[in-house]
Amino acid sequence: MDILCDIVQALFALAALGLIVVLVVAHLTAGMVNLTRHEKEKYFLTATGERKPFPSLHDPFSRELSVVIPAYNEELRMPVMLDEAMQYLENRQKQNPTFTYEVIVVDDGSRDKTTEVALRYTNKYSADKVRVLTLVKNRGKGGAVRMGTLSSRGKLILMADADGATKFSDLDKVEAGLKDVITGPENLAISCGSRAHLEKDSVAQRSVFRTFLMYGFHFLVWFLCVRGIKDTQCGFKLFTREAALETFSSLHVERWAFDVELLYIAQCFKIPIAEVAVNWTEIEGSKLVPFWSWLQMGRDLIFIRLRYITGAWKLHSPHKTD
Repeated sequence: MDILCDIVQALFALAALGLIVVLVVAHLTAGMVNLTRHEKEKYFLTATGERKPFPSLHDPFSRELSVVIPAYNEELRMPVMLDEAMQYLENRQKQNPTFTYEVIVVDDGSRDKTTEVALRYTNKYSADKVRVLTLVKNRGKGGAVRMGTLSSRGKLILMADADGATKFSDLDKVEAGLKDVITGPENLAISCGSRAHLEKDSVAQRSVFRTFLMYGFHFLVWFLCVRGIKDTQCGFKLFTREAALETFSSLHVERWAFDVELLYIAQCFKIPIAEVAVNWTEIEGSKLVPFWSWLQMGRDLIFIRLRYITGAWKLHSPHKTD
């Protein structure tokens, strides 16, 4: 009996030591918010090849909508998405001439012709409507979305994936969801496109192992970071300009789990969040490697929570002080 007690005590001691080690590692390896940009990333090209500076998210809005599209090696999939998006936006402007928009394609250090393909749309529609931000090195999807958002002019800012998996016209539904949750003069709100209604079908098509990983990830999201949102990872999210400034200014994670930290920050700031069902289709060519990507995201979720608990990461007011 004494031996059993000793074993249990030893296990508890090891568990406590392991937790301390994880906390220390999480704290010491915590990177700070990276808002710096290379000199080349401060400018966009016009249709005539002239370099012009990007504006700042701190500036007053001058367009009704900004669409930020992160793109990494997307020369093949992106044109289909851009054609659909531009058709919707141009038709909306024809029906309502007061509606103004911009599309910002953020090339996240691609090795293919993503920038060249995006610039064709600048040449076709003008740099007032389509701008290309080419990052000098790969930051990750979260880093690309943040850089595009910080360079936007919109009163509303939509994050949309380059693969076109979400039907772009579902912006109408997501926008209606946003308006439903705006309650105060601060104009803070986020509306998330959601695939949660498709979960039963996706489970039927997945292997048992991948289904286990999916539910494990959902549990970690709920347990550690974000509650009340069934699908945190859909790449179709709409922000008011004020909500984008509050959240992206504090974002640390630049890769796959950035959506979770973004929504965690929003809930900490008590920003209202709507979740709206959207039409979604799986598109071939995903950069997500199922097993390793899930493991990386699981690790990031644990570290997100621990780094805020230990004070390695802190939320701060993004308001400009001149």
